[in-house]
Amino acid sequence: MATDKTGGLAGIIAGNTSIATVGKEGKGLTYRGYSIYDLAEHSTFEEVAYLLIYGKLPSGSQLREYKENLRKQRGLSSPLKAVLEQIPGSTHPMDVLRTACSMLGTLEPENKEHDQIAIANRLTACFSSMLLYWHQYVNTGKRIDTKTEDDSTAGHFLHLLHGKKPDELCRRAVDVSLILYAEHEFNASTFTARTIASTLPDFYSAVTGAIGALRGPLHGGANEAAMELLEKFSTPEEAESGILEMTGAKKLVMGFGHRVYKISDPRSDVIKAWAKKLADAQGDKKLYAVSERVEQVMRREKNMFPNLDFYSASAYHFCGIPTAMFTPLFVVSRITGWAAHIIEQRADNRLIRPNADYVGPEPRVYVPMADR
Repeated sequence: MATDKTGGLAGIIAGNTSIATVGKEGKGLTYRGYSIYDLAEHSTFEEVAYLLIYGKLPSGSQLREYKENLRKQRGLSSPLKAVLEQIPGSTHPMDVLRTACSMLGTLEPENKEHDQIAIANRLTACFSSMLLYWHQYVNTGKRIDTKTEDDSTAGHFLHLLHGKKPDELCRRAVDVSLILYAEHEFNASTFTARTIASTLPDFYSAVTGAIGALRGPLHGGANEAAMELLEKFSTPEEAESGILEMTGAKKLVMGFGHRVYKISDPRSDVIKAWAKKLADAQGDKKLYAVSERVEQVMRREKNMFPNLDFYSASAYHFCGIPTAMFTPLFVVSRITGWAAHIIEQRADNRLIRPNADYVGPEPRVYVPMADR
């Protein structure tokens, strides 16, 4: 049996999947065989969601029907709204989504009439609704209508956040980011979802666990940490000095490197180009320049490349998305990949139960309390 001497299951094959290739020589990143570059250039998030959940690209009529199906499912029930209204405003938005997902599982449980495909689509449709209903309620006191006429998930999210239809540049930038974040093989949150699914609980349990795994700064929270870092610097020169100080002190610079990719993250160049478009459109002379300098210093000093999270941070910031919303927006996208993996795990299930190398004490004689 193969063992992982480095920790974290690095390099260990933990199962089979037909959903994505990540870092495979000659293939790069693909979703069900389709290049991430082609999908980001020509597709939409809804088309990718359909591909992941149903296993094939939709026809034109299927995509129109699917988008309408999602649009109709954006509404929230009164009991769910009541729970969201009880969550304190100081709560991290990821905890809001974790709680909302779990509650939805009690209100709309999985059964023969409401199967795994229906739940996957319902969550894809309403994660933005749950998040932004809470956000608007705790910040403005308004009980918003979470149904909008926007035919895209990106447009719906931005509309609920800002209270108006978004401009097309921001809508498409967020749409592309959702495509890039949708799926990434056996990452921590997806493997968590598959592990939970392997015990045969309901669909919501696996998704709720995945949200918990994505919450951490070493996974989904990296984009938030990247933004917090970038905001510390006013000029590229300040950024260079600050990053040199951090690397000299062996501090972790979030948004760089990847456990799978060794040369570059194929998603990074795509989102960087969108960050540049947004910066130019807004006349930004600071944030994008600071980001580029950080990238240059990290390449020069540590031979490290930016991952998807790094330029996603500035792209989201240019679209007026609060930093605390970055990782929840990841959930809005990744639910499609999680769903695909839960469905795949269930189709050929074996309980996921790895072994561990014991490094504790050798067998010892128990000494009764009176003799210690």
